[in-house]
Amino acid sequence: MTLDTINRQLDTLGFTGFKAALQRQSDDANYTQLSFEERLFGLLEAEQDQRNDRKIKRLLSQAKLKDHQASLDAVEYSARRGVERSVVLSLAAGTYIDKHQNILITGATGVGKSFLAQALARQAIFEGYSARYYRVTRLLEEIKIARLEGSYTKSLQKLSRYQLLILDDFGVTPLKPDELNDLFEVIEERTLSGSTIVTAQLPVKEWHAYLGNATIADAMMDRLIYAAHRVEMKGESMRKVLAQK
Repeated sequence: MTLDTINRQLDTLGFTGFKAALQRQSDDANYTQLSFEERLFGLLEAEQDQRNDRKIKRLLSQAKLKDHQASLDAVEYSARRGVERSVVLSLAAGTYIDKHQNILITGATGVGKSFLAQALARQAIFEGYSARYYRVTRLLEEIKIARLEGSYTKSLQKLSRYQLLILDDFGVTPLKPDELNDLFEVIEERTLSGSTIVTAQLPVKEWHAYLGNATIADAMMDRLIYAAHRVEMKGESMRKVLAQK
């Protein structure tokens, strides 16, 4: 059996990583010093690595993150800013997602709430979880359009399938009654099926008053806050700090 015949079979199977590794082994005589098992393991590992890379690229594209520089390595950690390295890195493995726990990030404009949320989302993607980023106003616009197009239920179901949903800039503008209902439906659909990261300028204690409708506010707060991790960020705007640097 020739290498060309094997390559054609690998093409049929879609084993592109395996094929590339096999070509490297064929071109490098040093591989002949390895056992059959060692060479086979190397081929399979190359295929698995390439599949993981493709999956991460797909998940990153799907997530629609706005800040492509956001990563946990780039976060400015300090107790003074309310961002403890140990706390954030304890979330890095994504076990909070497995437990369907939420993360609530609050603080003044510019302190880095969105950056931290997207850094956590990027890390979750590297761990293999699906994620989707939305500014709350944009999400509500999309839901409104979905309702007009008759795809409201389908849209909610799609949102519920993301293992991690990022709701950025919660509480920036007043919510109309229908928008409040829509936001509650999103949170309700995700209860016990996924995790949500919420960023807001408003402290959590002011969310109930912001939502207005006491009944919906009680229900939404119960679903968001129960067993949630909280990060209360402080300090000057990072935009100002970086501009001064």
